[in-house]
Amino acid sequence: MIQFLRGQPVSLERNAQNRFMLILEVNQMGYEIQVSQGFAQGFSSESPSLIQVFTSLQIRDEQPFLFGFSTQAERDLFIQLISVSGIGAQLAIALIDTLGLEGLVQAVVTGNINQLSKTPGVGKKTAERLALELKEKLSQWRNALGLQTLSAEMSLDASRLEDLELTLLALGYSETEINQAIAALSQDKGFLEAPSVEEWIRLAITWLSQV
Repeated sequence: MIQFLRGQPVSLERNAQNRFMLILEVNQMGYEIQVSQGFAQGFSSESPSLIQVFTSLQIRDEQPFLFGFSTQAERDLFIQLISVSGIGAQLAIALIDTLGLEGLVQAVVTGNINQLSKTPGVGKKTAERLALELKEKLSQWRNALGLQTLSAEMSLDASRLEDLELTLLALGYSETEINQAIAALSQDKGFLEAPSVEEWIRLAITWLSQV
């Protein structure tokens, strides 16, 4: 099992299947690694000449495929996701890209089916299976890592959340950006205790303007 690779990035391109492919040179060998959209967005010409990529080697139709992540936590979450029946590598990456690590763990642990279903390709039954099979595992895992997530009792008000999402969509933000903002802000006590949806909108726009 290849735990990580450290080497010089040669190229990072989006292929015909809309997947981000990184070529990483390690000891004069070039490794092709599929990386998440979040990884790709954080990659630039100013990135260090040597980078470390946490990897997961998967075999499909007797062909090896390497998937890469910027952190060990993301890689480990990916491995837990693909252990669920019906969740393949591409869907696991889509879940992480759509909700972010903390947002995804929170959605699974609190059984937030609506949030999980926002990922393209994840229907209600798949979301329910994710929550059922991984709730306890991810709860223990996030506690071991020290991640903070909301309890089920602290879940965000659905009606106010819908108003927030519709407003941000109307302002031109993408669903991915909105989901990431909500995942981040839901860890903020000030956001949770905000008296109105207008305050939520203000806080969300402030957060989005800083990323």
